[in-house]
Amino acid sequence: MKPAKIREIVLGKALDPLKSETRHSLALVAFLAWVGLGADGLSSSAYGPEEAFKALGTHGHFGVYLALATAITVFIISLAYNQVIELFPTGGGGYRIATTLIGPYAGLVSGAALIVDYVLTISISVASCVDALFSLLPLGAQAYKLMVEVAFVLFLLLINLRGAKESIKILLPIFLGFVVSHAILIVYGLVAHASGLPELIPDTIDETRKLASETSWVFTIALLLKAYSLGGGTYTGIEAVSNNVNSLAEPRVRTGKLTMLYMAFSLAFTAAGIILLYLLWNAVPVEGRTLNAVVFNSILANMGFSGASLGFALTAVLAFEAGLLLVAANAGFLGGPAVLSNMAADSWVPHKFRYLSTRLVTQNGILVMGVAALAVLFWTGGKVDLLVVLYSINVFLTFSLSLAGLCLYWIKHRNDGLPWRSRLLLSALGLVVTCSILAVTVVEKFFEGGWMTVLITTIVIGLCLYIRSHYRETKEKIGAVDQVFANQPFGSHVGPVEPNPENQTAVFIVGSSRGGGLHALLWVQRMFPGHFKNFIFVNARTVDSHAYGGEGAVEQMRAEANATLKFFVDFCHSHGMASAAYLGFGTDVVVEVTKLCEKISEEYPNSIFFTSKLIFEDDNWFTRMLHNQAALAIQRRLHFESLQMVILPMKV
Repeated sequence: MKPAKIREIVLGKALDPLKSETRHSLALVAFLAWVGLGADGLSSSAYGPEEAFKALGTHGHFGVYLALATAITVFIISLAYNQVIELFPTGGGGYRIATTLIGPYAGLVSGAALIVDYVLTISISVASCVDALFSLLPLGAQAYKLMVEVAFVLFLLLINLRGAKESIKILLPIFLGFVVSHAILIVYGLVAHASGLPELIPDTIDETRKLASETSWVFTIALLLKAYSLGGGTYTGIEAVSNNVNSLAEPRVRTGKLTMLYMAFSLAFTAAGIILLYLLWNAVPVEGRTLNAVVFNSILANMGFSGASLGFALTAVLAFEAGLLLVAANAGFLGGPAVLSNMAADSWVPHKFRYLSTRLVTQNGILVMGVAALAVLFWTGGKVDLLVVLYSINVFLTFSLSLAGLCLYWIKHRNDGLPWRSRLLLSALGLVVTCSILAVTVVEKFFEGGWMTVLITTIVIGLCLYIRSHYRETKEKIGAVDQVFANQPFGSHVGPVEPNPENQTAVFIVGSSRGGGLHALLWVQRMFPGHFKNFIFVNARTVDSHAYGGEGAVEQMRAEANATLKFFVDFCHSHGMASAAYLGFGTDVVVEVTKLCEKISEEYPNSIFFTSKLIFEDDNWFTRMLHNQAALAIQRRLHFESLQMVILPMKV
């Protein structure tokens, strides 16, 4: 069986990015977006509320404050991020808003933090999922945990290479099972203790006054702030929708806001409800079991389950919880590549992260996220306590930068007639909340592994700076070449000159650089004077994530490509040379160019193909990674088809 056929069986048939129905079939409606992007936030209810409640120690009555603060915080951040969706309907989220509203270097910090955060999202979610499942197995099975974690990451990697919508549909039953089972347990748990709810608030106020009189109000407030901040993992994942607006169904802004509403209600209800259950059902830590397992066991027993049926019901609930953590890991495969593609558009990371596979997913980004997550799991041994520390900082750094950008935006546009005061107040309130959580988390967890997150993020930022510097220098050198050929005079001939298929034909594979195309044309004329009578220009444009995600971006790319080809054809016609042009679109430039060249060789049998390749003085693996080696790949393909191709050097 041919490799191409095997690939089609595993990943699915190739999709045509230029068909209008393709975009419609891939776009996520609000419900599917809630499943695919909201699971990251909702899954944090498996560990976020527990961390916050444990930090209260013996002062469990303060759980009322935590539940209320958690629900309010979820809605504050969600409503603030609705503004991000409005301002940036093509996606990019925290990275794009920090870049646009604060500056490129703030965007770099936000983007680097998000990349590390999404890698850790995959790692911690898979590790937590496996921990939940293995807590139901004998102790001897613990030795196989890492192997199962690796298998889960590879499974998620495969289904995401098939396409985002396919991966979400596979995981949909797990997500719904979690939502339904936990909603039933929370509602029943609250109703069963409804008689104690009226006294809960007075008792909490009395407890607060008592603690403040015994210690001080400063100590009391500090205790609450610490518990509130250490439960900050509850809010992770809220930014996922704004990062992936470009994958939503039209109208994107409305779909994004609706998805954010689903996420806010489900997360606020689940997280706050679980904290109240801890309080009402007097949940206390039990070695080897989570607080969720403890309180759910008590509720199920009260519902009438006992013996084997109780064990089965609890297993089902915890299995859905573990399953949701697996869905949350999938959100890392959706959000991480989206951030990488946006950063690639700004040349912070290699441009290849913008390219789409035949299934119209950012394949390179998915592979990098998967490999990085595997590396983190092997490095940490899949230990959730260490991963939580690594995971808990970067997301609030991104939150803070995004909300600071929104504050600056509304201050600058206060005279534009928009309702800026209420939006500025919402953004500022969110900024205070996220900065407070970030500060407390860094201080509390710095020597428990937080320093490693800071170090890794700093290394990523340093690499991005180096890559951008290289791309900037290369662009300036290419611009200098274009400038040299910009003044090449057009001839006096008027009207088109049609090529004769029987004549010798020079076929030029060109890109967006007009200077590079003219360089190749004049080089061939100088080396083969009078030999070629036809001059054909070929351009294959890559439909990448940036073009495919933006409204009308593909049409704009088509217009720009046609304008470039028309320039070359008009230049030849003005000098009395027969010329024509061919244009193609696809996700793989090598495949598209090869198809066009085979078509041209049938129409013009006496063809020789030419293209230019950038030549660096210090050529190494780094320059080869950053620059598409399409010329050599196309030459290999054409030589295999017995077509002659010459690569012309273009020094930069």
